[in-house]
Amino acid sequence: MMDIRHTDSQIVEDQDTWNELVIMGQEDQPHLAEQDAQDHKALVPTGTERRHLLVSFAVEEFEVPPSVCIEEMSLFPEWHLPLKLTGVLMALTFLYTFMRDVLQPFVSQGRSDFYKVPILVVNKTLPWTAISLLALVYLPGVLAGLLQLQRGTKYRPFPVWLERWMSMRKQLGLLAFFLAVLHSIYSLCYPMRRSYRYKLLNWAFQQVQRNQEDSWIADDVWRMEVYVSLGITGLGLLALLAITSLPSVTDTLNWREFVWMQRSLGYVALVVCTAHALVYGWRKWVEPKHFVWYTPPSFILASLLPATVLLIKAVLLLPCLNRRLEQIHRGWVRPCPLKERQVLGKDSLTDGAPKTL
Repeated sequence: MMDIRHTDSQIVEDQDTWNELVIMGQEDQPHLAEQDAQDHKALVPTGTERRHLLVSFAVEEFEVPPSVCIEEMSLFPEWHLPLKLTGVLMALTFLYTFMRDVLQPFVSQGRSDFYKVPILVVNKTLPWTAISLLALVYLPGVLAGLLQLQRGTKYRPFPVWLERWMSMRKQLGLLAFFLAVLHSIYSLCYPMRRSYRYKLLNWAFQQVQRNQEDSWIADDVWRMEVYVSLGITGLGLLALLAITSLPSVTDTLNWREFVWMQRSLGYVALVVCTAHALVYGWRKWVEPKHFVWYTPPSFILASLLPATVLLIKAVLLLPCLNRRLEQIHRGWVRPCPLKERQVLGKDSLTDGAPKTL
C-alpha cells in the first residue's frame, strides 16, 4: 500500500513538472523560434560565401548544398560583351577573307579553292581579330586622355560607354592573346597540309622545267625572317601581359610595376604586332594584283586601327600635351570661365571619383 501511494504521488509530481515545462515552452516559444531562425541564418551561407564555397571545392551538382541555387548564378557576366564583340569581329573578318580568297577565284576563274577555308582563311581571320582586340584595349585610354585634356580636369566622370569600355579591357586583352596563340599554332601547321606538299612538288617541277638551279630570292627570305621574328616577339610580350593580369601575379606587384607592365609594355606589344602585320604585306601595298574586286588586302585593314591608336598616343606624348596631362593626373584643374562655371554648376568639377588612365 505504501508503495502504491508513493508511486501515485511520484506520478502526480512528474505530471506537475511536465505541465510546468509545457507552460514554459509555450511562453518561451517565440524566443526559441527567433533563436532557431538566427542559428539557421548563421548556418546558411550568403551569396559571397556560396561562391567562395563552390570555387574552393570542386563539387558536382548533386553535392551542392540545398541552399545554393546554381541556376540563379550568372555565367561569366564580365565576359558577355567582350565575347560578343569578338564573335562579331571574327564573323566580319572571316566573310571578308572568304570573299577575297575563295569566292573571287570561283566567280572570276571558276577555280575551286574551298579547301582554304579550314586553315588559310581561318588563319587570316585570327590575327586580324587579335590585333583589332589589342588595339581596342588601348584605344579607350587615349580617348580618355584626349577627354581630360579637353575638360582640363580628371575629377569629372567619363561617359558611361567609356567607363564600360575601360572596365572590359582585361577580357579583351586575354581574348587577343588567345587568338594570337591559335594563329601561331595554325601557322606552324602549314607544312603539315597535303595541299602544301602538292604545291611544293609543283614548284620543284616548274623549276626543273625552267632549268633553274637556284630559286633563292633574298628579298622574300628577309621578309619571312623578319616577319616570323616579330611574330614570336609579339606573342612573347602578349604572354607577359596575360601572366601579369592574373590575380596571383598582380598581388605581388606594386601599382607602379603593374602600370608599367600593362601600359608601357602593352604599347610595345602593339607596335611589334603592327609591324608584324606590315612586314607581312611588304610590297603588296603597291601591287595591283593584290587588290581583288577593288578591295585592299586584309593586312591593310588590320593595320588601320592599331596605327590610329599608336598615332594618337604619339600625339599625346608630345612634350606640350604630355606635361599638361601629367599635371591633370596630379590634380591640376584648369580655371573655368564664369559662363562655363554657371553652366556646369559649382559641384561639376568635384563630382565623381578621380579617374586615371
